[in-house]
Amino acid sequence: MQMMPAHAAHHNDREIETLEEFDATVSARGTLAGFRVQAVDLTDRTRELLGTDTSGAVFLGCRMREEAAVKVRADGAMVFPPVPDLPFDPYRGLVYSPDELFAFLADGYEATPDARAYAWFQQTKTDGDIFASMLRAIHDDAVSDALDELLRGARVVGVMGGHAMARGTQEYAGAARLGRELARAGFTVATGGGPGAMEAANLGAYAAPYDDEMLTDSLRTLGKTPGFTPSITDWARAAFEVRGRWPEGGPSVGIPTWFYGHEPPNAFAGHIAKYFANATREDGLLARSTAGVVFLPGAAGTVQEIFDNATPNYYESRGEPTPMVLVDRAHWTERLPTWPLLRALARDRSMEDRIALVDRIEEAPAALKRLGS
Repeated sequence: MQMMPAHAAHHNDREIETLEEFDATVSARGTLAGFRVQAVDLTDRTRELLGTDTSGAVFLGCRMREEAAVKVRADGAMVFPPVPDLPFDPYRGLVYSPDELFAFLADGYEATPDARAYAWFQQTKTDGDIFASMLRAIHDDAVSDALDELLRGARVVGVMGGHAMARGTQEYAGAARLGRELARAGFTVATGGGPGAMEAANLGAYAAPYDDEMLTDSLRTLGKTPGFTPSITDWARAAFEVRGRWPEGGPSVGIPTWFYGHEPPNAFAGHIAKYFANATREDGLLARSTAGVVFLPGAAGTVQEIFDNATPNYYESRGEPTPMVLVDRAHWTERLPTWPLLRALARDRSMEDRIALVDRIEEAPAALKRLGS
């Protein structure tokens, strides 16, 4: 898989996102002039800040001692101090990890940073406070920047499907095998990052380095806690039990949202780009699925995603149309007859050769390959 580890991504070489990058830059360049330093704790780097040119630099949410802050401001740097009492960092330089979002799960899901960020969102989203809405926007922009750095050069396949697909079902196992096959074919699997079909596809990518027995055992373990209701805590603990038994899983991406905060993120996506704004998240997920999208059976949300994806393919507003594979003929032609409309839209346009309907989940990787060649 071509995805870069988050800390090694080829980001803008003027951005410093870790203490290691800070030390390396000061050591190699001898200057911080014009650099952007994102959410790095510089409390113990006072000597370096006092002895280094920081003119034109921007420090976003970096902790530093007062004498260092006074000096860098005198150099002409801009300092955006950390915001106190926030359950998230609006200036973060990297996407989230499952361990970060689910920290303190032992005390129950309510104690986790994920749940606390959702609670903050619930409190602030309707009060019209410009400061809160600005913090959400800065956070989401920082996450987008980190996600672009992470995925640079990767062949990303989106897997879309409903959150209602329960662990322990044939459908869930099929979605997991799909994710595994895509990951083994060198694709980076990206999902909406939530439960159900999304979790299954991320689990499959996680299982890619292991044998069949690992996936079978994982599915059995997870099947004992079929859904995230009534207890998100139990649901998440089952996932961490699997991760604990097989800690060297493959990477994939989840792109969830606190807008649907009752749906927790799944712990099998190694890289989680979580947003406050659902519209930013929806568009960003589809726009980054550069190698195509597989649509598993779903309801209104999945139907919306099909046409959110079809529109830029129809107008070629993002360049060449990307492959779209719909899985389950009966679902997309009878229960929710999306396929006939998609085919009618595609007629006589270049996207016509980039859409396919398959009956079984096992057929999706071959269809994707055929459409993308």
